[in-house]
Amino acid sequence: MPKQVNRRTFARTTAALGLTATAANAVSAARVLGANDRIRLGFIGVANRGGQLLDAFLTHKDAQVVALCDIDSLALAKSRKKIDGDLALESDFRKLIDRQDIDAVVVATPDHWHAIPTVNACDAGKDVYVEKPLAITVHEGRRMVAAARRNRRVVQVGTHRRSSSLYAALVKRTLAEDFGKICISRAYRLSNMYPDGIGRCKPTAPPENLDWDMWLGPRPRRPYQENIAPYKFRWWHRYSSQMGNWGVHYLDAIRWCTGELAPKSVCAMGGRFVVDDDRTVPDTMEVTFEFASGRLAIFGQYESSGNPTLPFGEIELRGTQGTVYVSASGYRVVPERGGQFQDRKPRMKPEEVSAKGSNANLTALHARNFLDCMRSREKPHADVEIGHRSTSLSLIANISLAVGQRLEWDAENERFLNNDAANQLLHYEYRKPWTLD
Repeated sequence: MPKQVNRRTFARTTAALGLTATAANAVSAARVLGANDRIRLGFIGVANRGGQLLDAFLTHKDAQVVALCDIDSLALAKSRKKIDGDLALESDFRKLIDRQDIDAVVVATPDHWHAIPTVNACDAGKDVYVEKPLAITVHEGRRMVAAARRNRRVVQVGTHRRSSSLYAALVKRTLAEDFGKICISRAYRLSNMYPDGIGRCKPTAPPENLDWDMWLGPRPRRPYQENIAPYKFRWWHRYSSQMGNWGVHYLDAIRWCTGELAPKSVCAMGGRFVVDDDRTVPDTMEVTFEFASGRLAIFGQYESSGNPTLPFGEIELRGTQGTVYVSASGYRVVPERGGQFQDRKPRMKPEEVSAKGSNANLTALHARNFLDCMRSREKPHADVEIGHRSTSLSLIANISLAVGQRLEWDAENERFLNNDAANQLLHYEYRKPWTLD
């Protein structure tokens, strides 16, 4: 006898068929790239980092920029001057994604605007290069991974150290424990913004060149303020954070060098201690992540003091045999000596390793990897799952600070184990009409 199909089974079956149809439509919409085909790109967000990405992609002769989109007409006009020939200019990213003459989309919007265009582009059969942080909530990031996978899209996240040959060679050594077991890694964001920070401003009418309502997007409606857009949104928690801005870069590199997927717990402390401005993120913050393998990663956001915390470089990897200080230009190895009750002889030789010239422009190298993977259909250096996991570290750190508690993290289910209020902060309700569907 045929099995009875209940409502739940029918819903699951229908949903599965819908996903299959979505993926099939996306793949059929994608153009198969030949060896001599130029890859046609559309850029969503061309101010600041978007302009830098535009410059990076323009260094590659097989990349053809065919469309630009920005809600700031002045930023759009400025970037238009960089490109000769015909070019489509849009103020609505949805119109750019709908274009049939685009193979891939570059998303360089403010951070709270990364998820929706990325998901929409994947569903439309476009590959995506999206700036870091991947998302502003853990839920968004997982939905972006799902969109890439169901549509079989190449999605590169802008953590460009992943395209560094220097870092790649170092990772082989750290994973082989050439410096012993690394139990502590550290990195910092340093900038003395005392006393005025981003300043204090009163709400005003938005400038005529900016579509302020579109800039806000899924976030609640509020008046325009000069110290939010175009760049200072990174000090407002609704739109970004310094943990997301800087922490993702360094924590991604630490994850890579130590082979870690995700922490088992996080504890953040800090606050607005001295800087007198409108910010809603801390001026002083320190976060410790603990991993089940037996190591800690520490990230400090110091915006009340700017003196160096490390003798060299941007990341410190403290191994039992030696400590490595890494920068984009090279790394130094300082030998360890035995401490209390141990042999005091150096445990290895000191080293100075310089990056080769190919590391000069990591953003251009990262763009090159993305373009190559569009042809090969291989996963890029900073695949969307990698970007999601690294971004999640910064996001759960912000949540730990918000609830004032050390949080236990279930990396498989991406939930907190010991705080229901923290789980409520894994996403937020979008302002209508915006959705991730």
